Formats: sequence, structure tokens, C-alpha cells
Amino acid sequence: MEYLKAFLCGGLLCVIGQILIDKTALTPAKILVCYVTSGVILSALGIYQPLADWGGAGATVPLTGFGHLLAKGVKKAVAEQGVLGALTGGVTAAAGGITAAIFFGFLVALVCKPKPKS
Repeated sequence: MEYLKAFLCGGLLCVIGQILIDKTALTPAKILVCYVTSGVILSALGIYQPLADWGGAGATVPLTGFGHLLAKGVKKAVAEQGVLGALTGGVTAAAGGITAAIFFGFLVALVCKPKPKS
């Protein structure tokens, strides 16, 4: 049942993104920013955590989950360090994921040969 919930939650987020691409003039970059920002806002309002609890990886892996992670990191760091935590908490919370993305991107760049666009 956990897999079904993750599929439904992640699939719904993807459907919303696809509708935004197809029906609006928003670029993928603007949609990316909207997803991350909405994850932060929904987390600040206390709405995203119940969604993440229900949807599991379907809610935490997409871009909205990244925004949620940033918001949780800032909240924790502010509680521990004060105002300085607002500047460092988000990056500290997401450091593992950012590092993994850079590392695996580098590995793929070493293994794969680039091809010109045609």
C-alpha cells in the first residue's frame, strides 16, 4: 500500500507540472521555482508534513519535497542558532542530497560521451 500512496502522490505532482507546461506559458525553470517555493510555503503552513507522512517518497522526492526539506532545516537551525540559522539551515539540511547530485552527475559525465545536439 505504501508504494501505491507514493505513486499517487508523486504522480499527482507530476500531472500538475505537466498541465502547467501544456496549458500555460510558464517555462520549466519557472515551474521548478514554483514547486520549490510551494514546498516551503506548504511546510511553513504545516500542510506538507502530513502529505509527506501519507505519500512517503512520492512527496519527499519531487521538487516540493526539496522545498519542504529546506523549510525544515531552517526551522531547526533557527531554533538552535537563532537568526544565523535562517541563512545556514536550509543548505545544511540539504547538503547530503546536493552532494550526491554533484557526485553522481560527475560520475555520469566521466562515463558518458557528450554528443552535439542535432
